[in-house]
Amino acid sequence: MPNHHKYLQRCLELASLGMGYVSPNPMVGAVIVHNDTIIGEGYHQKYGEAHAEVNAVNSVLTKHDNAEELLRESTIYVSLEPCAHYGKTPPCADLIIKHRIPKVVIGCRDPFLQVNGKGIEKLHDAGIEVITGVMEKECLALNRRFFTRVQKQRPYIILKWAQTQDGFFAPDNDSQYWISGLEARKLVHKWRSEEDAVLVGKNTARVDNPQLNVRDWEGRSPKRVLIDRRLELSHDLNLFDQLVETLVFNEIKTDIEGKIKYIALEDFDNYVPQYIMFQLYLQDIQSVIIEGGAATLKSFIETDLWDEARIFAGNKTLGSGIQIPVIKGFNKEKYKIGDDDLEIIYQTKTH
Repeated sequence: MPNHHKYLQRCLELASLGMGYVSPNPMVGAVIVHNDTIIGEGYHQKYGEAHAEVNAVNSVLTKHDNAEELLRESTIYVSLEPCAHYGKTPPCADLIIKHRIPKVVIGCRDPFLQVNGKGIEKLHDAGIEVITGVMEKECLALNRRFFTRVQKQRPYIILKWAQTQDGFFAPDNDSQYWISGLEARKLVHKWRSEEDAVLVGKNTARVDNPQLNVRDWEGRSPKRVLIDRRLELSHDLNLFDQLVETLVFNEIKTDIEGKIKYIALEDFDNYVPQYIMFQLYLQDIQSVIIEGGAATLKSFIETDLWDEARIFAGNKTLGSGIQIPVIKGFNKEKYKIGDDDLEIIYQTKTH
């Protein structure tokens, strides 16, 4: 009996290689198996370019002189339902039908309105055997950013902060204070390379003067998002260096100055987190890390507008200062990162 889990696991490994490069598309991996041997594989490498199934089929065509014959006797494994519509590339379901691949094993369905079962239906109608729901939980978890954007019309929201042993976020005298160590900071740069945007409030920008880019890891820097209600911040700060597209939410102006995009919100006294997330959704931003400060993090927690919290606990104590936000969640994961403890909390039990 075929080991579907083994090949779907390989699909997931391949798909994850696209993290940070394919948004707002999902990450997808594909493996083609003939007589229990992988003869081709591929993944979606970059937004707007070939999908996983195309790259997998092309790898077979490139490596084997009798590729068409092999494909007609093979099974293709895909972590996400093949698309059935014309987007930036032709439908992958049509490609599978064209090469007469007789069996398709799919990890999970695609909730995107133009797919959502249509790819499976098209394959069925062509006489292809389709098996679905293999490693479904893992496939859903991998693309939780994509599914959140499609189903909730907002980005996947990750909260991130560091706290002292005695429960403080930072000193209360506006001084910069490092709680976490070098290993944790390097991991944060890796995280930034994987997400579409990183967000901070005015006080964090003023006190810490962060760059919010990727320096200690290989990868592209995310877009930067700043909340500055009255546009009080100095343009000498790193966030205004014009190196990365930066969105500034405020109540004064909507304008574009180079890579700085000002977006005015009509009502800055109510529903600010919701308004900001909807605007990011309209900008095709699929995921965002909120890195502070305490008031900004608290506003998202209080409005129940978050999906995941990543919390570093350092070995330092402050005695007094800005207290950490209170957050409750499920499926807690704990790791040791250098001298720091990392806890990851999810908003729902379904992760």
